[in-house]
Amino acid sequence: MEIGFIGLGKMGFPMARRLIEAGHKLTVFDTQKAAMDRLVALGAKAGASPKDIADEVETVMASLPSLQASLDVATGKGGVIEGKRVKRFIDLSTVGSQMAVKIHDLLAKKNIAQIDSPVSGGVAGAEKGTLAVMVSGPRADFDAVKAALGVIGKVFFIGEKPGSGQTMKLANNFLSATAMVATCEAVVMGVKSGLDPAVMIDVINAGSGMSTASRDKFPRSVLPRSFDYGFATGLMVKDVRLAVEEMRSLGLSMEVAEAAGRLWETIIREQGAESDFTEAIKPIEKKAGVIVGGAKGSHAAK
Repeated sequence: MEIGFIGLGKMGFPMARRLIEAGHKLTVFDTQKAAMDRLVALGAKAGASPKDIADEVETVMASLPSLQASLDVATGKGGVIEGKRVKRFIDLSTVGSQMAVKIHDLLAKKNIAQIDSPVSGGVAGAEKGTLAVMVSGPRADFDAVKAALGVIGKVFFIGEKPGSGQTMKLANNFLSATAMVATCEAVVMGVKSGLDPAVMIDVINAGSGMSTASRDKFPRSVLPRSFDYGFATGLMVKDVRLAVEEMRSLGLSMEVAEAAGRLWETIIREQGAESDFTEAIKPIEKKAGVIVGGAKGSHAAK
């Protein structure tokens, strides 16, 4: 099918590339011309703006880094909302349910369907087409794009209520963020007591404490201290903040969420928004006076 794709960053580029490789005809736009040029070389057509793309195709996808970017691209001046041909806007970004509803309501005034479709699985999942794709929106529009979304991952229809996909994504990322910092604290505890972190991770992964943090992130990026998993601390903190806001708006008990949120605020303050989120362990190490991992998975006191 003909698809417009806006936002060709670390997640957007591999998703767009997979769609091209699957035979879909893409018109793409990004503020970074180099990213567009790479996809044009693969067969895409370059668009001049979000509106330009929405003039050309009925289905526009977007993968954007912030709430404001999604709002501007979808409904701002020169945005998708001004397009002459567009029928549906698929937001693959994580913006929270409140922003998704706001975008939905604005697009509805122009008879453009909002398909809320955040994804989980990181850059590796985007490259391999193994993302979890959490979709909410009108069923008929979902049916029209389900096959295309299936190119980038496993598709789950959450419901027709606007923002439902975002709620599902925030629940998922809250668990991911909490597992990451909890695993950091557990391993630092062991290292402080003299345990080998590589052995700890092997035991955790064979037992009931296993999570994606211990299974994937520690072996790949923490123990070797490469800190190159490919997801920015700033994006993780954005998701945690959105999850806490959503819980608060629902009047929920949030003891774990608030504790995890405070720790992630420390991490972004000390490591910076552009750091890899696996660097979450560094402030915890600093307070404990140890370093986890390194050459051959060794551990040492500082």
